[in-house]
Amino acid sequence: MLNSTYSHPSELTLTFVEMAGIKYAYSTLIFLCFAVIVASNCAVVSTIVAHRSLHEPMYILIAALSVNGLYGSAAFFPNLFINLLSKSHTIPYVACIIQMFGLHTYVGCEMAILAVMAYDRYVCICIPLRYNSLMSLYTVLRLIAAAWVYAVVQFTVQLVLTVRLPLCGSVVQKFYCDNWSVVKLSCVDTTANNIYGLFITAVILGLIPGTVLISYLRILRVCVRSSSTHRSKALQTCTPHMMSLTYFILDLISEALLNRSPANVLPIELRVLISVQVFVIAPFLNPLIYGLKLKEIRVKAKHMFCKVKIFGVDGKIGAQ
Repeated sequence: MLNSTYSHPSELTLTFVEMAGIKYAYSTLIFLCFAVIVASNCAVVSTIVAHRSLHEPMYILIAALSVNGLYGSAAFFPNLFINLLSKSHTIPYVACIIQMFGLHTYVGCEMAILAVMAYDRYVCICIPLRYNSLMSLYTVLRLIAAAWVYAVVQFTVQLVLTVRLPLCGSVVQKFYCDNWSVVKLSCVDTTANNIYGLFITAVILGLIPGTVLISYLRILRVCVRSSSTHRSKALQTCTPHMMSLTYFILDLISEALLNRSPANVLPIELRVLISVQVFVIAPFLNPLIYGLKLKEIRVKAKHMFCKVKIFGVDGKIGAQ
């Protein structure tokens, strides 16, 4: 029987960089970043939902990407903001598990949706005559639901393997909770966790990107044979997706390497900067990239928000 000392602690301590002189300035920056993420992603979602002409697979998938960005940001930013202003930097064990679930399912769902978007572009460009039958609204909604189910199932298995572990440490070497940081606190053999973790990493960083790469190689082959007009339109719709996918994969690779490297390899300030990118960059840049690159979203959003502003002014005049 395991010693009772080796159990789940009631609280875990998160590792924060000492920032006594700039704590409030940094907290303000974090709050503004969160506000921009919420506002921009909500703007993209509301624009797509409000305009029937945007109820097409590509735009519905962009809306799903923005909703997932809001979900991941909700799991990451509030606890970070609270701990920046706190003196203790602790988190209850249950809250740590909940944050782990939110962050890891966000990552899994993000990759799955990006893979579905690649398939959508492949069908649209390579076999356009079958596009309406293969990518109907019902099919797209099922694929989005499948992306969420995949993310939840793959991490639930990982979570079950983690919560069974007794912990003999209580200091998480990050300022948020992730699975590997908690597993490293265990006092027993974690071979099962390591094997499953490597399997998930291989799927997220190997199988899914490999599938996307094959789709885009086929798209590229079609574009080479097409007219300049068709090629330009294809690149216009594919470029934002490739940008999103590329920097998200690079962020995940950086995070994976950081998790497996000794703590003294990099200065803690640099480790902190690298570890937050995967939860900040994608939700921050995705709505900006799609809003700026895709004319349909940009024009509809501008029209909608200008109309709301004008309506508000008219309302005030009418009230007088």
